[in-house]
Amino acid sequence: MPRPADEALATALEQVLVDALGGAARVEGLHRLSGGASRETFAFDAVLADGTTCPLVLQRERPGGAINTGGGTSTEAGLLRAAAAQGVPVPAVVATGPADPARTGEGEGEPLGAAYLVVERLEGETIPRRILRDDQYAAAREGLAAQCGRALAGIHAIPVEDAPGLHDLDQITQFRNLLDALGEPHPAFELAFRWLEANRPPVGPTRVVHGDFRNGNLIVGPEGLRAVLDWELAHLGDPMEDLGWLCVKAWRFGGTPPVGGFGEYEDLFAAYADAAGLAGGVDADVVRWWEILSTVKWGVMCIIQAASHTRRVSRSVELAAIGRRTCENEHDVLALLP
Repeated sequence: MPRPADEALATALEQVLVDALGGAARVEGLHRLSGGASRETFAFDAVLADGTTCPLVLQRERPGGAINTGGGTSTEAGLLRAAAAQGVPVPAVVATGPADPARTGEGEGEPLGAAYLVVERLEGETIPRRILRDDQYAAAREGLAAQCGRALAGIHAIPVEDAPGLHDLDQITQFRNLLDALGEPHPAFELAFRWLEANRPPVGPTRVVHGDFRNGNLIVGPEGLRAVLDWELAHLGDPMEDLGWLCVKAWRFGGTPPVGGFGEYEDLFAAYADAAGLAGGVDADVVRWWEILSTVKWGVMCIIQAASHTRRVSRSVELAAIGRRTCENEHDVLALLP
């Protein structure tokens, strides 16, 4: 049964959906889903006056969860529409709001209490442990790295002018500043930052970067990739960043293959190069540089999210628990450095 707070949220949702669905809708089965450190996620059905049922998902920002690395829910809605136009599998956008300029104040006091995004709810699996181990996904695992390569090529084909609101901050500078602001000593990350600065690859073309394309943010069915989720960290940058992030050890969830725990570098690179039209192929050394930086980034994000709990910005067992992963990334980055 919904809790009282959920009943109020359901009532507010019904008001939001009137315009989005073209008429009154009744919200049924509203319940919160696990996962998602920066946003609260709810699943529900919207039942229209004619009895049609629309399975939907609500994502709502929560205090202290966002780490100011993306563009907010309104920007994300625009990105999802642009990605769909490039053939990238994504859930359809149903509603978003408010149209807000400033990330830090986005949505406060608005209909759902914070900035929000409502999308269609697609069937499939998102839990990495099941994707990597269950027999029903055995065939999917064989082709998933290549499917990810093609999806990433589609994301990087989004015209930059179709994705307003994304920052283009240098990723080393951005995350070094975030770490410095925390005032905590992390020698392994300092060592990695120095190596990354000294070994920067040539600057690549500026493209839309998903920013969190990894196992756990993909909907997978027995046939393979069904949808790409969680665009909240999207920004402009080097497209090789997304390939490096997908290969970070943390996103293998105990699996051995380097691409998300389910695939090999060669399959990802070949499919990406073919779909993106890269005659010279993917430079594996550049992707490895981004894999090292991505390991540091995730480590810094773990510190920030834990600090949100310990500094009482947003009290959450989930945010606190993520802090324990900081040392894992310190270990991983030391193992990656030459």
